[in-house]
Amino acid sequence: MAAVTSVRAGRVGATKHEIGERFRGRLFRVYIPVVLFTFVTLFPFYWMAITSIKSNSELLDHTKNPLFVLEPNLQNYHDLFFRTNFIRWTVNSAVVAFASTGISLICSILAGYSLARLRYRGAAAIGWGVFVTYLVPPTLLFLPMAYIIAQLHLFNNYWSLILTYPTFLIPFCTWLLMGYFRGIPRELEEAALVDGATRVQAMVRVVVPLALPGILSAGMFAFTLSWGEFLYALVFMSDTAIKTVPVGVVNELIKGDEFFWGELMAAALLGSVPVAVLYSFFVDYFVAGMTAGAVKG
Repeated sequence: MAAVTSVRAGRVGATKHEIGERFRGRLFRVYIPVVLFTFVTLFPFYWMAITSIKSNSELLDHTKNPLFVLEPNLQNYHDLFFRTNFIRWTVNSAVVAFASTGISLICSILAGYSLARLRYRGAAAIGWGVFVTYLVPPTLLFLPMAYIIAQLHLFNNYWSLILTYPTFLIPFCTWLLMGYFRGIPRELEEAALVDGATRVQAMVRVVVPLALPGILSAGMFAFTLSWGEFLYALVFMSDTAIKTVPVGVVNELIKGDEFFWGELMAAALLGSVPVAVLYSFFVDYFVAGMTAGAVKG
C-alpha cells in the first residue's frame, strides 16, 4: 500500500513539474513577446494622446515626468479645430483617398484577372514589369509627374493627386490580386462559361465575389498609402485650403524652429483614427488577402 501511494505521489509530482515547465515555456515563448510587442505598438499612440492634452507650460517643464499628465486639458484640440483648417484637410484627404483607391481597385482587378486567368504571350513578363514598376521610388518620379500635372493645369486640384496616386497603387494591388485570382479554381469559371456566361460575366459573378478578401486587402493597402502620402501632396498642393492632412499639419504647425507640439500630436492622433478603424474592422480580410497574395499560384 505504501508503495502504491509513493508511486501516485511521484506521478502527481511529475505532473506538476510538467505543468510548470509548460507554463514557463509558454511564458517566454508567447506571453512576454506578446506583451512587449503590444507595448511597442501602442506606446506611440499613448505618447501622442498624453502630449495632446498637456498645456504648453507642462510640455516645456523638464522637471515633470513626461509619461504622465498632471493638468489635462483640450486646448490643443480647440486650437487645432478652430485656428487651423484641419477639418478641411481631413475632407481633402478623404476625397483623394477614396477616389484614388476606387480607381486603383478597378484597374487592378481587371489587370490582375487578365494576367492570372488569361493565357497570352508575354503575360508573365508583363506581370513582373508591373511589380518592378512599384519598386521605383516616388523621389524619381515626382519631377516628371509635376511637369505632366503642369501641362494639364491641375496644380491645386484634387485631380492632380487622384490621377497620380494610382501610378504606385495599381502595380502592387495588381500583383497582390494576381496571387489571389490564381488560388480560385478554374472549374468554377469554366462551369459559368459552359452555362452561357460571357468572360466578363464569369469574372464579375464568380471570380470577384470569391476574391473579395483579396480585393478588400488591396483596398486597405491603397487607402492607407493614399491617406498618408506626403511628397506628391506637398509638390502639387500649395493652397492652404486644398492641402491634405500630412502636408497641412506640417506646413501650418511647424514655423521655422517653432513646433506646436500639442496641436501636432492631436493632429497625428486624429489623423491615424480612420486607418486604425479600417484595420480593426477588416483585419481578418487583410491577413487572408496578404497571405493568399504572397503565395505564387
